[in-house]
Amino acid sequence: MAEGGPYAPAPAPVGPEAVPAPAPDGGAAPARKLPRAVGVALATAGLLAVTATSAAVTVAVGKPDARPAVVAGAAGASPGVSPSASPSASASATATAAASATPTVAPPTAPPAPKPASTVKGSVSGGKHDGDLRYFLLPIPDGGESYGPADGMTMTDDEVAANFGNQDGIMRILGSYGYKDAASRTYRTADGKAEVTVTLLHFGSTGQAGDFARNYTMKLDPIAIDGDPNAHGYVHKPKQQAYTGSMTGISSQGDVQYTIDVDVKGTPDKALLSELMKRQREWLSSGG
Repeated sequence: MAEGGPYAPAPAPVGPEAVPAPAPDGGAAPARKLPRAVGVALATAGLLAVTATSAAVTVAVGKPDARPAVVAGAAGASPGVSPSASPSASASATATAAASATPTVAPPTAPPAPKPASTVKGSVSGGKHDGDLRYFLLPIPDGGESYGPADGMTMTDDEVAANFGNQDGIMRILGSYGYKDAASRTYRTADGKAEVTVTLLHFGSTGQAGDFARNYTMKLDPIAIDGDPNAHGYVHKPKQQAYTGSMTGISSQGDVQYTIDVDVKGTPDKALLSELMKRQREWLSSGG
């Protein structure tokens, strides 16, 4: 996800792929995530289109220290001749071997503490979502680790504007679509290979959410999203496999527009994004 500025109005925003940042020095800590910057343009049909651009975050890959194996030997011993051990040395070696052969028993591991039950509630009927918007965020899979509160966060207007690059008039533009509120959550998958950010924007009607999703485009290579008929997606393939690749899926269900960003090391596999988009759509449709 990269910094960006406003883009000039255009009927169909198209631009080059974002350039990945240079890899950090070997001693520097890997960069975290850069905020996504989104520009705003006016579509020819009169609908407001939102465009976004993102760039990869470099990932430093270290190598294990190469340490040659050391073979212990008796100093001064002639080839083919084994030095004789003293009685005390033999006894010490026997005692050490006996001690090493003694089995050890580790104390029992305490069972993991149960996850606290969430008090966030919501309901959906006829595509209309009520209650706390955080309730409709895609649940974190087993073993996943949340960045921040496990229930996710309700976003302030300033945070929403920052998510769109603090473009002039962005909240007014969102208001023209009947924007109400927003929620977001970022988590890391259990295998540590992917970072997923889910963002929900709540609008006044199904039609407004759908219009916003259709006009939300990014200056990246488009990809198809399987399992979500209303979705479209984009991918950033890093120049090197040691860099971070990213994917973004955009869609809507009822009066909620949702965006899922996935960051992985190397070239992303769109199957992961398709599965997440499908699950998020189902969650918004049923309310759990």
